[in-house]
Amino acid sequence: MKGKPLTLLELNHLVRRTLELSMPGSYWVEAELSEARERGGHCYMDLIQKDEQSNTPVAHAAAKCWRSTWGFVKSHFERVTGQTVHAGMKVLLQVHAQFHENYGFSWIVDDIDPTYTLGDMARKRQEILRQLEKEGVIDLQKDLRLSPFAQHIAVISSDQAAGYGDFCNQLSSNDYGFTFSVTLFPAVMQGEGVEKSIIAALNAINADLDAFDAVVIIRGGGATSDLSGFDTLALAENVANFPLPVITGIGHERDESVLDRVSFQRVKTPTAAAAFLIDNLARTWTFLANCQEQMVRLVQRRMEEERGRLNVLAGKIPVLFSLVRAKEGNRLERLMGRLTMAMEDKLSRSRHQVELLDSRIPMLLSQTLMRRRHQLEMLGQRLQAQDPRSLLKRGYSLTMKDGKAVKDVALLQKGDRLTTIFERGKAVSIVAEKD
Repeated sequence: MKGKPLTLLELNHLVRRTLELSMPGSYWVEAELSEARERGGHCYMDLIQKDEQSNTPVAHAAAKCWRSTWGFVKSHFERVTGQTVHAGMKVLLQVHAQFHENYGFSWIVDDIDPTYTLGDMARKRQEILRQLEKEGVIDLQKDLRLSPFAQHIAVISSDQAAGYGDFCNQLSSNDYGFTFSVTLFPAVMQGEGVEKSIIAALNAINADLDAFDAVVIIRGGGATSDLSGFDTLALAENVANFPLPVITGIGHERDESVLDRVSFQRVKTPTAAAAFLIDNLARTWTFLANCQEQMVRLVQRRMEEERGRLNVLAGKIPVLFSLVRAKEGNRLERLMGRLTMAMEDKLSRSRHQVELLDSRIPMLLSQTLMRRRHQLEMLGQRLQAQDPRSLLKRGYSLTMKDGKAVKDVALLQKGDRLTTIFERGKAVSIVAEKD
């Protein structure tokens, strides 16, 4: 026969006493947090263990850390690790078993060892760095060159972060009076959305790449916890392959993050990032100022050298001029002598030619006159032979019509009046007919 049944409360009392007797102490347990949430000052955690091969959960438990313990544990953990307790983190917890008749069983967290989590974080960070080295991208940013005139800066930060304001104030109030152009690309800088948000901001900058000289990723003005978002492979790959120098100032003092490792330059704070950019421009300004001073000195030195040469030449000019003048004077005298001799020789030859011509002129004139006289006599004879009167003397006559000599009978008409001239006299006739 069955005994008297137990009430549920009696059964739970029995379980509670059994646990208190069989598991009176605390235990250190390794687990991964699938969830961690704070409520009313307490922290409620879901613990899981995954199979190392398949990564599927093989154990699950709930855990609680009461307010009286959680305040100290949280502060110590964040101070050591630089991160908040969050899902996906591996932790080493000190727990003890607790069974409550009304709320059931749970593990109560007495402590969390931050060094265990640091070791796991370092392991993951080293795995990412090894992967980046394998891909050959870990030092790509170090090969870039920051423009010596870098003034157009793309900033990835939370628009509400005090660090962004500090960065802008540091740039605008620099001692040199340099002017910087800052464009903010807002991003989530804490929590699970860090990686996705920063990558989106980098893509937006890349779309307008020519407008910027460098990228600055800054985070500041708040707690230094929850920096795990900067230790991801995807974010590191994006930064490592980015074509502009990326400067990080995400405000923490612990070992450098993966993002810091792959960046062009890592600084601790946003103001340090601003100081780095100011110093870069100041070095350029100093270099140019030194070049200017050097150029002025070189020009002044050259001017002094040329002035000295001019003074030396100026001293030599009178002596050189006198030498040249004497040399040219002698040359002119020689030329004048040669010219005088040439003129005298020319005059002598011309005078001789004139004398020869003078002696030949009478004879030439006489010969010319004789030739001209003979030509005139011949022309006179020819004119005389052509004189019509000589023809008339020989018995010829000249018939004329209207004052013109008639050479062709065909030109005459019946009744024409003709005049015929003879050696002695003339006769008038009328054409009666013609053959």
